[in-house]
Amino acid sequence: MRECMAGIKIKRNDTVEVIAGKDKGKRGRVLRILADKDRLLVEHVMMIKKHVKPNPQRNIKGGIAEQESSIHISNVMLVDGEGNKTRVGKRVEEDQRVRFSKVSGNAIPEKKK
Repeated sequence: MRECMAGIKIKRNDTVEVIAGKDKGKRGRVLRILADKDRLLVEHVMMIKKHVKPNPQRNIKGGIAEQESSIHISNVMLVDGEGNKTRVGKRVEEDQRVRFSKVSGNAIPEKKK
């Protein structure tokens, strides 16, 4: 059984920037996290074409559809509130654990959907 990376510090709806690969420099919102594979889906990043069969029962037209593919978590960095790429740390503030930016030291607020 393979080991996962120590704690995924990126959460759903966070803004991340791709730091390696064909989409380097793109920013997007995290749509889904696949923790067991250390991968995540980022909006409008790693777009692939998928051939879809028509299905009248589900009202699917068919043809070639574009969708996001997963990207490894090591190839993205979190973007803090100021727009800087940053590493993420955790600390306790007022009896609550909060994530903070290692670049600026500011707490990263929880984003609502």
